[in-house]
Amino acid sequence: MSTGTAVQRTPSLAKRPPPSFRLRNSSLNTLRLRRIFDSFDENGDEEISVDELRRAFGRLGLETDRSELKEVVCSIMGVEANGSPLCSLDFDGFVALHRSIGEGFFGSGGDSEGDCETDESDLSEAFKVFDEDGDGVISAPELQSVLGKLGLGDGYEIEGVRQMIKSVDRNHDGHVDFQEFKIMMRNVVAKSN
Repeated sequence: MSTGTAVQRTPSLAKRPPPSFRLRNSSLNTLRLRRIFDSFDENGDEEISVDELRRAFGRLGLETDRSELKEVVCSIMGVEANGSPLCSLDFDGFVALHRSIGEGFFGSGGDSEGDCETDESDLSEAFKVFDEDGDGVISAPELQSVLGKLGLGDGYEIEGVRQMIKSVDRNHDGHVDFQEFKIMMRNVVAKSN
């Protein structure tokens, strides 16, 4: 475990989170963040403790050092009126954490010529998250697994997941390949702008 970084991804995502971290439509982003916040808030108290956050990161395969994570959370939340540090995230703090992660990895944004290559690389990294067995396609069980890890899988029976895949499966092979994934993700971004 590294002491210089609070969050590490194994194997190759340590340097960049997938593009799902930066939806370009703020209302969709807020809704998505709220759903993630609620799934991380295990006890439903409208706050994510350092331990809840650490367990959630663990479910996603992110290794975290508790003391460094606590330091990050406390720095975002500030102090109470009596001077003690606030070391659990409310929703606004969670949004601030998300924003700081996004800015740290992606910069302040802007559409430059290099964004196209960056987007392709981001899409490739995101695809790898879903393609758990590395066979070059996303199967229904893989999609169901990732949705579950994100706390979004409770309502998705395998038939519902197969329907999601069918809606983007242009070659009708029952899987989502990288080209289909790129088209789907670019359509989501285009529709949200």
